[in-house]
Amino acid sequence: MNEVTTPALVPSATAGNLTNLIAERAWFEPERITMSRPLGDGWQSVTAREVDEEVRATAKGLIAAGIQIGDRVAIMARTRYEWTILDFAIWYAGAVVVPIYDTSSAEQIDWILNDSSTVGIIVETPALRELVQTVQPAHTKHVWVMTEDVLTVLRNAGAQVSDDEIERRRTALGPDTLATLIYTSGTTGKPKGVSLTHGNFLAECGNVVQGASDLFLKPGGSTLLFLPVAHVFGRMVQIGAINSGLHLAHCSDPLGRLPIDLASFKPTFVLAVPRIFEKIYNGAEARAEAAGKGKIFRKAADVAIAYSEALDKKRISPVLKLKHGLFDKLVYSKIRAGMGGRVEAAISGGAPLGVRLGHFYRGAGVTILEGYGLTETTAGATLNLTGAHRVGSVGRPIPGTSIKIAEDGEVLIRGAIVMRGYWQNDAANAEVFDSEGWFKSGDLGKLDDEGFLYIVGRKKELIVTAGGKNVAPAVLEDRLRAHPLVSQCLVVGDNQPFIAALVTIDQDSLKGWVTNHKKEGASMADLANDPDLIAVIQTAVDDANKAVSKAESIRKFTILTTDFTIAGGHLTQKLSIKRHVVAKEFAKEIDQLFTK
Repeated sequence: MNEVTTPALVPSATAGNLTNLIAERAWFEPERITMSRPLGDGWQSVTAREVDEEVRATAKGLIAAGIQIGDRVAIMARTRYEWTILDFAIWYAGAVVVPIYDTSSAEQIDWILNDSSTVGIIVETPALRELVQTVQPAHTKHVWVMTEDVLTVLRNAGAQVSDDEIERRRTALGPDTLATLIYTSGTTGKPKGVSLTHGNFLAECGNVVQGASDLFLKPGGSTLLFLPVAHVFGRMVQIGAINSGLHLAHCSDPLGRLPIDLASFKPTFVLAVPRIFEKIYNGAEARAEAAGKGKIFRKAADVAIAYSEALDKKRISPVLKLKHGLFDKLVYSKIRAGMGGRVEAAISGGAPLGVRLGHFYRGAGVTILEGYGLTETTAGATLNLTGAHRVGSVGRPIPGTSIKIAEDGEVLIRGAIVMRGYWQNDAANAEVFDSEGWFKSGDLGKLDDEGFLYIVGRKKELIVTAGGKNVAPAVLEDRLRAHPLVSQCLVVGDNQPFIAALVTIDQDSLKGWVTNHKKEGASMADLANDPDLIAVIQTAVDDANKAVSKAESIRKFTILTTDFTIAGGHLTQKLSIKRHVVAKEFAKEIDQLFTK
């Protein structure tokens, strides 16, 4: 099979826009709890009526400031309640939202503000305001600050704006109206503004919600949003939750508060990038190792994986069932409790999860439904569902979407979710759309006989060895990162006689390993050359190599003394490696892999 289409469950909109999701919920179910906002160590419930009222009042403040229909207004902040209110308020005012990551550099901010001709920006903190002001162009007339009570400031400023003006503006928007410009992460070159319409999001979220109705439309269902709303996946979660009436809360500090917020809010399902699930698994294994129960945890992991695999075959032996029940009490229940205790399923996107981790979580009682998409496809283009699930695949096309595999293996996508195009960039548009309107993803994939898509690598990331062997690095990197001691890795070997890798160490997991191996006081420089640590990483490399042929296997690796980070410029906001940046910074280490 080289092409598959899933019929739409929600037809393409011919009228309306995203503001209707808020307005209609407030009209039909005014007292329904649709959001919660942080209040001390707990949560304050917000009804559909209150959300609509706050969005309208905020929009009036933007109008009073001179924001016109079609103007671009930027939001630069971490994920938080105010982000969602401001997002919809900008639409109620008839304008276009331009997300900017709160970790962006002055140069990136300068490019986005100028390329989009943004007229105003809302930042999270005074420190971000100071950063923006170093590059603030003349056409960006307004800078508001969230932590300076921006919602109240805008409410007061717009007190004289009429309700009729709000209705005039928001009803002037249609499905083809530009909703947002999301700038790509920029792994190469200048970021491009992806133009997504109200219709793109209505098609995406409407069909995902109906396709995964057991999650989004579950009575009493809730989700904690901790992905960056500046990223299209986080945006889809936000809009999808509002579309479905799912109870939504936000976590602005995943590194510091996620376990606390999960425990207090207790979502029924979550959406995250694979690194979050890797961290949860690795943290659980590290704690077990520190408590002298590492062997028990690893046995429990093996049983969870075997149980999940047996589910696919519909053959679970009595012995496996007994072991699974035992480990559920000892291990799996604790992992579920760490996710809040009510999570039964999760959606993973942004990068490959890995077969082993997918089977582990399903065996442990949390089914992770892996999906695939890009900013240019309004997030998910494919998704596994609880009733149509293949671990290791990224699922079938979401309803209303077609997937095709080109002759060279590239994944092509067509449907109502595909962007209108790149903002003011005809040359880039000509590169990514073919003559039949298919969007060229840049990813390599294959379809099985039932229409499930498997991603095998990036077209531009293929490594060609000196022997002419094509190697997709993602296969090896995903397996290698599954080891608890591995944080990040980069597979290299273009025009070289063999494949090698740079490996960085997870500092949280390393603490327990250092204690157990009595290596306290050793620096990272010492540990990078420590035979015991090298031996452990070698086992991870050996396991990764099982997924590929001998010609594609990693022959040598080196442990780096520093990790790849967003702040260091090595990773994008969705934690994808900027391969050219890492290759340039660690050119000496890469060269030594092939010359020593």
